[in-house]
Amino acid sequence: AENIAFNEVARRAIVTDPDFQGGHFYAQDGRAETKPKRGLRIARMIGHITYLSNDVMNEKFGRDLRSALLNDGTALSDTGAGTVTASDYRYTTQDVEFQIESYLRYQGDKFAEYFDANTYLLITRALDYFDPARAFDGNLSRAFARATARFLLVSFTTDWRFSPSRSREMVKALLDNRRDVSYAEIDAPHGHDAFLLDDPRYTNLVRSRFERIASDIESGVTHE
Repeated sequence: AENIAFNEVARRAIVTDPDFQGGHFYAQDGRAETKPKRGLRIARMIGHITYLSNDVMNEKFGRDLRSALLNDGTALSDTGAGTVTASDYRYTTQDVEFQIESYLRYQGDKFAEYFDANTYLLITRALDYFDPARAFDGNLSRAFARATARFLLVSFTTDWRFSPSRSREMVKALLDNRRDVSYAEIDAPHGHDAFLLDDPRYTNLVRSRFERIASDIESGVTHE
């Protein structure tokens, strides 16, 4: 439910952007494109919050201020201790105050320049609808009953977008059917984005699996 909730908020940001025009914002018949960039920016900002773990956000940004100057014109780097106090704030509701705000806006601006809004709606909706157990009265074990492949599942401890507990549910369902399944839970602080980073523990697992598959193919081994 949590993933569906985040996706819905992101979609609403897009479809309520006046430039979305019901999805008909492309240039045609002499009409200029009105890309819903505001909605796309907000959608991406929401997404990035879910991609990072709380520990990583605190480590990278914490409560660091973005402004190089304080209200009295003093450079923040010249204050010495580096401790942020109430007098350091600019007290603005519209401008960027904290580094995390700057990061999210940057990611949103960049994303809005190249990604298609309708594609975003369709992809997130497809993710919402994906439920292999739905046709089996919610029974995931029954959903995997006809599976014949060998499975490798990898999860990261701080990924709260696709948590290890959900991976363990799939592992249990496969084991209920006596399927060949390997599972690794990697302790990594990077949240959902961990799978995009160069972690030898992760890459070695994937490499080993592909090498095993290649070896089986060469030797003519089949798995029923």
